[in-house]
Amino acid sequence: MRSLLCVFFGIFILMSLQAQELNCSITVNADQVNQTNQQIFRTLERSLNDFVNKSQWTNRIYQENEKVNARMFITVTEFNSNRFKANIQIQSTRPVYNTSYESSVFNYKDNQFNFEYIEFQPLVYNPNVFDSNLVGVISFYVYILLGIDADTFSLEGGNRFYDQAQQIVTAAQGSNWTGWSQSTTENKTRFVLIDNLLSNTFREYRIAMYNYHRKGLDILADNNSTGKQVIAGSMRLFETMMQRRPNALLIQTFFDAKSEEIQNIFSDGPKVDIVSLKETLNKVAPFYSSTWNEITY
Repeated sequence: MRSLLCVFFGIFILMSLQAQELNCSITVNADQVNQTNQQIFRTLERSLNDFVNKSQWTNRIYQENEKVNARMFITVTEFNSNRFKANIQIQSTRPVYNTSYESSVFNYKDNQFNFEYIEFQPLVYNPNVFDSNLVGVISFYVYILLGIDADTFSLEGGNRFYDQAQQIVTAAQGSNWTGWSQSTTENKTRFVLIDNLLSNTFREYRIAMYNYHRKGLDILADNNSTGKQVIAGSMRLFETMMQRRPNALLIQTFFDAKSEEIQNIFSDGPKVDIVSLKETLNKVAPFYSSTWNEITY
């Protein structure tokens, strides 16, 4: 009996050591495509889920409770032979200390996601070769998700992941796929996203991510008043960044994920200076003014 228990325990330990970095659900939606045979889209969905969740993205061993919870929604708008035109929505959450609450950390839509895919082809990430836009885009966002998650637990903790994402962008510059170019007139590209995350020009974003989550959200359960004060102070960091770059992509990205949560935090519990807070929020994120108006004492 003891030997049997040892075997089961050994298997459990082995499974824990093999646990990868993400717990990511990927959905491929092809409702817009006039295609009677949907099998290729289902195969693609299964392949992508296996690729993201079973690949080893880092050298670190992640325990099950450390995995980054994320979702990717791929909407195929055109399909011809092996060529796909699509967009992808990427979302991730983070657990809050001493609660069962999952906080939205990243909510981002990329409209420039075109790729080639042949059913059952293997999806393998090679950091030294860019030969698949499908693999390149998905791998890029895996490292973005890992980096942003790490930034919420330690100040600028995501650097090593962002470096990997930047390496993918650099390798993609020689391709003809959209979304990678640094010369495009569109502000929302993968090049711009990683460039901003690594630039000192937007350092307040990463400081705010750490302060908001680790020093704010994580202490709300034990000290609601102090947690709220820290979160409110994080909003002023965006005001500083906005004065330097008014239309910064990272400001929009932050509030796309956080607007509803901020409204809920400050509409309940110990009071803070709501007038000053709403003034700051309306400066840095006027596109969510209707949400800020719902913040009440």
